[in-house]
Amino acid sequence: MGAHPEQQLTSNADVADKAGATASKGRRGAFVQRYGSLLAIAAVILFFSIVNENFLTYANLSDILRSISIVTLVAIGVTFSLIVGGFDLSVGSIVSVSTVLSASLMVWYRQELLVAVLVSLLVGLVIGLVNTFLVVKVRIPDILATLVTMYIFQGIHLSYTKGFSIYNNMPLADGSTAPGIMIPSFLFIGQGKLWGIPVPVILMGVVVILVHLFLTYTRYGRFLYVTGGNREAARLSGIPVNRYRMLAYLLSAFFASLGGIVLAARIGTGQVMAGAPLLMDAVAAAFIGFSIFGQAKPNAFGTFCGAVLMGVLMNGLTMLNVPYYAQDIVKGVVLAGALALTYLPNWRRA
Repeated sequence: MGAHPEQQLTSNADVADKAGATASKGRRGAFVQRYGSLLAIAAVILFFSIVNENFLTYANLSDILRSISIVTLVAIGVTFSLIVGGFDLSVGSIVSVSTVLSASLMVWYRQELLVAVLVSLLVGLVIGLVNTFLVVKVRIPDILATLVTMYIFQGIHLSYTKGFSIYNNMPLADGSTAPGIMIPSFLFIGQGKLWGIPVPVILMGVVVILVHLFLTYTRYGRFLYVTGGNREAARLSGIPVNRYRMLAYLLSAFFASLGGIVLAARIGTGQVMAGAPLLMDAVAAAFIGFSIFGQAKPNAFGTFCGAVLMGVLMNGLTMLNVPYYAQDIVKGVVLAGALALTYLPNWRRA
């Protein structure tokens, strides 16, 4: 016998209610995935601005942007390696090499600013070529190959400086030296201002915008994403996969080297092992960027937002006198939350 009309109507209504509830839940999940990280950044800023009245001052916000500028540059390099399905662990060593090399060229060898910058960038590209050779030609897995170069160039730069940092006698704009004065031409890269904006912040903004345009609106950027998405399919489509993997590692090394130059100019010294702490912060910023606008892939704007979140957290925790050794706990929790947002679609499908 057929179902009673009233029972049929009730059944249809239940199905419609369940479908509506599922659709509503899906919309909420999509909203959280797309905007969750941005809401988290806003919530963190709001919290610190409430508990500390000095947090939202221009001076403090400028310090935050200045502090994240170097991390962002290094993280942009990590982003390129992630785009092609790799992972560059050598960026910390490249930062250290670039920092001591640029400082030594200015202090020990009295070279011009342009020479110090170009030579440091060139050495960074050479390290990128070594990474490419090991990954593409020798076919060592990315993590292991860049781990090898991390140790090798870490040892090289320590041998170059005999383990000592370069602390003073940075040349001034007129070629003289005065340890107490911190307005030389080289230090202007890290400590100067243009139109009231710190130079590192301007450099960071220009890099983020240019990389975003390159990845989004050029065929080279699209081919990088295709290479990382499915290497074999990209090869069958006629894309020179190895060439784009090489490009990614060269760009990774270039931006890490640029970050090292800015770091040397900002602190006014060539500190050995200066890049080691930046590695994990850069990696965290790049992975947090996956969840920005729900892109679930490496991207320049997301990496910048990830660096902002890390910078705001560290600045706020420092202002609250949270011990430095406890701040890594917060970094780990934040990274876990960002990755959870990135892989939210997998939860829903499961």
